[in-house]
Amino acid sequence: MSQTSVLSFLLCILLCFISQQCMFTSAAGGSWALLQENVGIAAMHMQLLNNDRVIMFDRTDFGPSNLSLPNGNCRKDPNDRTLKVDCTAHSIEYDVLSNTFRALTVQTDVWCSSGAVMANGSLIQTGGFNDGEKRIRIFTPCNNKCDWVEVPNGLAAARWYASDHILPDGRMIIVGGRRQFNYEFYPKNTAPGLFSLPLLSETNDRGVENNLYPFVHLNVDGNLFIFANNRAILLDYVKNVVVKTYPTIPGAEARSYPSSGSSVLLPLKNIQAPNVQAEVLICGGGANGSYTQSLRKNFLPALDTCARIIITDSNPEWVMETMPLRRVMGDMILLPDGSVLIINGAGSGSAGWEQGRNPVLSPVIYRPDNPIGSRFEVQNPTTIPRVYHSTAGLVRDGRVLVAGSNPHVYYNFTGVLFPTELRLEAFSPDYLNAQFDNIRPTIVAPVNQGILYYGQNQNVRFSCTGAVIQNQVEVVLVAPPFVTHSFSQSQRLLVLGNNKMTVLSNKLYNVEATMPPSRILAPSGFYLMYVIHQGIPSQGIWINLKQR
Repeated sequence: MSQTSVLSFLLCILLCFISQQCMFTSAAGGSWALLQENVGIAAMHMQLLNNDRVIMFDRTDFGPSNLSLPNGNCRKDPNDRTLKVDCTAHSIEYDVLSNTFRALTVQTDVWCSSGAVMANGSLIQTGGFNDGEKRIRIFTPCNNKCDWVEVPNGLAAARWYASDHILPDGRMIIVGGRRQFNYEFYPKNTAPGLFSLPLLSETNDRGVENNLYPFVHLNVDGNLFIFANNRAILLDYVKNVVVKTYPTIPGAEARSYPSSGSSVLLPLKNIQAPNVQAEVLICGGGANGSYTQSLRKNFLPALDTCARIIITDSNPEWVMETMPLRRVMGDMILLPDGSVLIINGAGSGSAGWEQGRNPVLSPVIYRPDNPIGSRFEVQNPTTIPRVYHSTAGLVRDGRVLVAGSNPHVYYNFTGVLFPTELRLEAFSPDYLNAQFDNIRPTIVAPVNQGILYYGQNQNVRFSCTGAVIQNQVEVVLVAPPFVTHSFSQSQRLLVLGNNKMTVLSNKLYNVEATMPPSRILAPSGFYLMYVIHQGIPSQGIWINLKQR
């Protein structure tokens, strides 16, 4: 073992004892790379677009950022609570392929907002704070000349700390937010309207809330799984009817902001079957009382449990698991190989200004198909704390971008425990190690940005330098999410499988896979397609999934 590996392992052990959790299921893995020393802003929100650009933004009332707007431009906002005239950027477009970035302009406050990518590839961002709370903002991918377009009063209600999800009919739903116990849609096909959602008022802890940024997942029957605090329902959002109420999560501990656990819809498999199983995983969060106690500088240990439930079961029950590291304010990212990356966050305290302690530097890989007791794998640690207002997102080559962290009311770089963080990193899971290059597929066809249709049998041609095990090849689709505040909105992974494998020539192969049968399973739009061989993903390509 190298000296670096030994030091990394010892650091993991030290963090383990600090957080009072000492359970490891495998040796540390993965690697880190610093991409940018300073991107100018604290990336509180993040979204990958289909041109391999990542949109990031923080808030306009942090004060001046470290990145000037181009050409001497300034944002003039008489309603801004910090700077009426601001000549610095609070949003950037990061080019993954060239590792460069440029400043973007937001006109009103986007603090703690939400968003989703529409079928045409445009990012629709919703709400924020102050004069931004009812705004819609649109960013359409382009080549270096586009910017945010703002729509005043695009929302029927003020949305701050809401969650969005793309829907099968092409609209997006905006759920909740501070003092908003309702939902609405964009675009509005009928007269603007709000639809009551009693779950959000019922789960509103007085003085704390614990129901913000609710976890919203599109179920395989077209209804929405909505989780707030420690409770969940299945909502028919068209009829505004609750069709199922799930059991309270064991322990009755809150997992929603500011207790801030995280949640994913696990990969959808056998999607051509008459009945597709859907399963939700929720991990981490703040212990009961953590928010109020952290205001008094008493930082309670974060939760160390995950809860998993098959939401399509007739009598669903939560199954509890124990993580190797306690974590609040973590992010959960679906990786192409079907595993879940749990990253960022703190080992104690709560979301909020200066309310987290003991940063968790080591990510954890969760392998949902392994037996209970062997699902968690602690990874090599970063050296950069990522606590409140940090983000992470998958990019096409299989890396995960990691950015942000600002637990302060303003930008603050000195004299504080966790300075405002402007560095951009990438975490590379073990599947990117060079030792796997001989079994790594390379997609030859379809071409990047190709149009595919629901239900079609698609030939995916790939090359591989090593021997190919045919029954260990599959095709998957990944919907890149809008990431903020520990929840990746509209995140989705579909396993298309392997209908038939054909050897075309030396080192060239064809796998036939059937596209999702409906927009309920996979809303129209841009997805990343990967070929997986022996658990090792190819580099992804973009495909545009459409209805004929």
